Amino acid sequence: MTTHEPRKPRVAVVFGGRSSEHAVSCATAAGVLSAIDRERYDVVPIGVSRDGSWVLVDDDPEPLRLVPGHTPEVVHAGTEVALSTSVGDRTLSVHAPGQPPQAFGEVDVVFPLLHGPYGEDGTLQGMLELADVRYVGSGVLASAAGMDKHYMKVVFAGAGLPVGPYTVITDRQWRADPAAAMDAVGALSWPVFVKPCRAGSSMGVSRVERPEDLEAAIEAAREHDLKVIVEAGIVGREIECAVLEGHGLDAPRTSLPGEIVVESGHGHDFYDFEAKYLDESAVRLSCPAELSEQVSDEVRRLAAEAFDALACEGLARVDCFVTERGEVVINEINTMPGFTPHSMYPRMWQASGLAYPDLIDELVQLALERPVGLR
Repeated sequence: MTTHEPRKPRVAVVFGGRSSEHAVSCATAAGVLSAIDRERYDVVPIGVSRDGSWVLVDDDPEPLRLVPGHTPEVVHAGTEVALSTSVGDRTLSVHAPGQPPQAFGEVDVVFPLLHGPYGEDGTLQGMLELADVRYVGSGVLASAAGMDKHYMKVVFAGAGLPVGPYTVITDRQWRADPAAAMDAVGALSWPVFVKPCRAGSSMGVSRVERPEDLEAAIEAAREHDLKVIVEAGIVGREIECAVLEGHGLDAPRTSLPGEIVVESGHGHDFYDFEAKYLDESAVRLSCPAELSEQVSDEVRRLAAEAFDALACEGLARVDCFVTERGEVVINEINTMPGFTPHSMYPRMWQASGLAYPDLIDELVQLALERPVGLR
């Protein structure tokens, strides 16, 4: 009698997307594809082009790396892939021009590595919920609220968590009375940080020290999102903490906190896109951060509470400020943080005893354990 070994779980690694963080998503996928355990999982790389087409791509991480002089991109080459939205049917199908769809096999879990709108913001998560497919990371509500810096802060404040002063400028407010919108910013302490509400990787972010520079900064942010948030500058150290969902009824787990220090003399006033991804000499990433045990514990406590307040699942990175008096203020949460081996989220877990390949395995296993549908 012939016995068949159980099929390995099939993991669809989805990356790219329509947002301005397309290249960052490709870089994240390069890291995951390089480290995921191929003996344990059957891996299917799926790229999402800038026009939203899903395509099968070569299982080669090298072209996906973001390095000086090379910006990776998913190119629509004519053959698309689709996931069934019928409940119980998790089959991938391939659509080539002029040919009938071909079945490509079932997907057990999707690892969505898209950053920014149309991927990290609950839209992809909603599609996967409709398709009845398990996936890594937070669900629709947590993803959507976590992507919108305005409603993220509303949720945190409602949960009693400390957030800094800010104001929001909607598209309607800006078009109706830009002077009044800028006057509202005057109530904040300078310098201020002007940001698109629903973007990441420091895209469209400006540090503004003078009122006369505010309008240009708002217009720059509006190129990425018509809804803009302006945050008061907080004097303090930038501290981050990685959070990982607990198994079963276990509480979320937190890493040792890490610190980002932007070195002087490199032309970066803050942790901008170039400092994050293209100029490694401009930034010093320290983990564990040099904090007192009391402050470190407070950062970890607030990170876990922020994770729960937003009903996150899987993973998140919580960014804080620690003031000179040792007060901890939550700046934001990222439900799909940068995930290259050099990104802060994996590095903090590495320093906490969880290696990058094991972290990937942990996230896939958490997704496989989680039931589909309402939970």
